[in-house]
Order: sequence, then structure tokens, then C-alpha cells
Amino acid sequence: MTATYRPLTAALWMLGSIFSFLAMGVAGRALQGSLDVFEIMTWRSVIGLGIVLVAARIVRAPLTGARGLMATDQLPSHLIRNTVHFAGQGLWLWALMSIPLAQLFALEFTAPIWVMLMGPFLLGERLTPLRALAAAIGFAGVLVVARPDFGNLDPGVLAAVVAAMCFAVNITMTKRLTGKAAILSILFWQTAMQAVMGLVTAGWDGRMTLPGLADAPWVAIVGVGGLVAHFSLTKALSMAPAGFVMPIDFARLPLAAVLGFAMYGEPLEVAVLIGGALIILGNIINIRYGAR
Repeated sequence: MTATYRPLTAALWMLGSIFSFLAMGVAGRALQGSLDVFEIMTWRSVIGLGIVLVAARIVRAPLTGARGLMATDQLPSHLIRNTVHFAGQGLWLWALMSIPLAQLFALEFTAPIWVMLMGPFLLGERLTPLRALAAAIGFAGVLVVARPDFGNLDPGVLAAVVAAMCFAVNITMTKRLTGKAAILSILFWQTAMQAVMGLVTAGWDGRMTLPGLADAPWVAIVGVGGLVAHFSLTKALSMAPAGFVMPIDFARLPLAAVLGFAMYGEPLEVAVLIGGALIILGNIINIRYGAR
């Protein structure tokens, strides 16, 4: 339980997170054909790095030292975490351009289930029978959403699932890092390292596309939206328990389904909504168990 329980304010922050994630999805789709995945990721990280540096200046965060912005004592952990996160972001953006929005967000919600399964190995947490049940329900939902043809797997669906696994590793490593590094330092190394990774991968073919005037607003939404979404989620969790906050985040799924239908003519598939509900149920069981 948080020290100050403010459910209404937490819910408002969660709305900010939800709409930021959805805006990122729309912006990513809008950039399809203008920028490739690695170029989008490069500009996102460059914008994020600028925001982090301005924020550090405003709060007068020290540059060096054990808790400073550029603290290097956890550098290997930062590198591993950001390499995995970069891969997950790339796969997520690629899946965004390949499969319906609702299907993508439903599969993304498996990340907490992967965290639960990785917990015993990376965090020393117990995998109890109740958590195993939650994982089983969640994976049943994945099968309903993905409807995999194991003889001919959809690359976009596979990318979304692997992206969720990468996000789970990122969440797990972030949980470990927050006790050893300042949050601004984690964000600094995230944006700085991933900007370099983006430049290397985007420029691998010898070309780097600059966003045109028409694309600049969408690039800004991707860059700002990513930081706003995660910051809003963190603020909500600081004001209310996860058992209250996370179920609000699951509203992304039906909203993504409606958005996909309205903007892109994507069908409102009952299987995706049923499978998404199973994934959400598995997460809620795990959240309620954690609250107890």
C-alpha cells in the first residue's frame, strides 16, 4: 500500500498513460513508409534524451557520483537492459505495422506474465500454484488471440510475443536497478544508449532519413508519448496500489480495438477480445495475489 492513497488522481494519471500509448500506436502507423523502424527508434531516443537532460537541469540532478545522472557503477546492467529493451521496441514497432492494434496490445499485456515466470530466476521470487494458474490462464488467452498455425506462424504475431518477452526482461531488470540507481540516471542511460543503437542500426545501409515537415509532429508524438506514458504509469503507481492501477491500464485493449476499427477499418474480432480478457484475468489474479 502506498503512503498516500489517492485513487482519483491515480486514475487520471492512468488515463494519461493509456492515451499516450494509443497516440504512439497511431503515430507509428502514420510514419510507416516514411521512416523505417530503426529511424523511428533513433528519433524517439534523441527526443527522450533531450527531455531527460532538461529535466535533470530543472531538478539540479548531479552529473556524476553513485546516484548521479551519469553514474557508471551499474553500466553493465544498463547495457544489457537497454539492448533487450531496444530489441523489444523494434519488434513492437514492426508488429504495429503488421497486425491489428487490438491484437498487438492484447499480446503486449503478456509481459507481466513473463515477469512472473522470470521472477524465480532473476528476482528470487516464488512461483506459487496460484501464480502458475494465472500464467496458464494468460497463455490460454494468447492462444485465443494469436490463433497460431504452427505450420505457418504469422511473423507479426510472433514479433509481438517476443517483444512482450523483451519488455518482461526490461521490467525485471528495471526493478533491480531502481534500488541501485536514480530514476533519472536509468532514463539517461536508456535514451543515450538506445540513441546510439538506433544510429548504428538505422545507418547500417548508409542512409539516414530526416523527418520531413509532415512527419515531424508524428515523430514528436512517438518521442514524447513514450516518456509521458511511462512517467504517468509510475506516478499512478506512487498514488495507489497496483491492484487498483493496473486494471485501468487494461482499458487500452477495447479502446485499441475501437481505434483500429475507426481509423484503419480493422475488424472487431470477438476472439481477440475474449483472448484479451483471459490475459487480463491472469494478470488480475497475479496482481491480487501480490497485493495480499
